[in-house]
Amino acid sequence: MTSHRSEIRDGMRIDWDAAITMNDGAVLRADIFRPVADGKFPAILNYGPYGKGVPFQSSRPFAWERLLRRNPEVAQGSTTRYQNWEVADPEKWVPDGYAVVRVDARGTGLSPGFIDPWSPRETRDLFDCIEWAGIQDWGNGKVGLNGISYFAMNGGKWRR
Repeated sequence: MTSHRSEIRDGMRIDWDAAITMNDGAVLRADIFRPVADGKFPAILNYGPYGKGVPFQSSRPFAWERLLRRNPEVAQGSTTRYQNWEVADPEKWVPDGYAVVRVDARGTGLSPGFIDPWSPRETRDLFDCIEWAGIQDWGNGKVGLNGISYFAMNGGKWRR
């Protein structure tokens, strides 16, 4: 069983593998990056299948090298060690007062179960994650979704 741990590193408070319980009792795992100081912060949430702890440069080295050649500013102001495929770099958002929440989708990364993209189950899991982030003691109740491709299509279901 995965356990949750917290640390302060690179100017952020990082909660690794935090448990988020779904409405059916399944427990998904999230990494949370937030300011070190106590406070209430809006959350930028990503829910997806690509491994919340897998650095972009490790998972897709060709794409990473191409991105940096074309857009070197992507790496400015960041160690890039927390940059993942298709999601916000917490080293760029946390200093501006945001919490970045990354959730491994059911059946991927450290979240048990079976992956079922675009299914009603996945939609409900994303809903449960949004609701969870909205009531955390470090949060201000505002939760935004961020991403391109898969993350954007998945998040697009939640326009209110």
